[in-house]
Amino acid sequence: QVQVVESGGGLVQPGGSLRLSCAASGGIFSFNVMGWYRQAPGKQRELVAAITSGGSPNYAASVKGRFTISRDNTKNTVALQMNSLKPEDTAVYYCKVESYYGVNYWGKGTLVTVSS
Repeated sequence: QVQVVESGGGLVQPGGSLRLSCAASGGIFSFNVMGWYRQAPGKQRELVAAITSGGSPNYAASVKGRFTISRDNTKNTVALQMNSLKPEDTAVYYCKVESYYGVNYWGKGTLVTVSS
């Protein structure tokens, strides 16, 4: 059974930085696309950033230039470095990993709050 666990959320002031980490384990040797999504109160879940097994990233327009996604294929981990955070980045951030069979696995989420 695949488990996906996020860590690194918290409270940060506008303009600050946070680093989210996600580890996938159990049952699958490697994953295809790994990514981060977020859901703010009253809004739909949206893609923040994703990265292929070959290291090609894709970012939402709202975070491009501020967030950086990276992954370690040997450990099945993916990280999201978030800089220049804004109040509108406040949300629950979810990690999603996709197997090569097209099955998606989600973490339970970690809360990021950007506030002074």
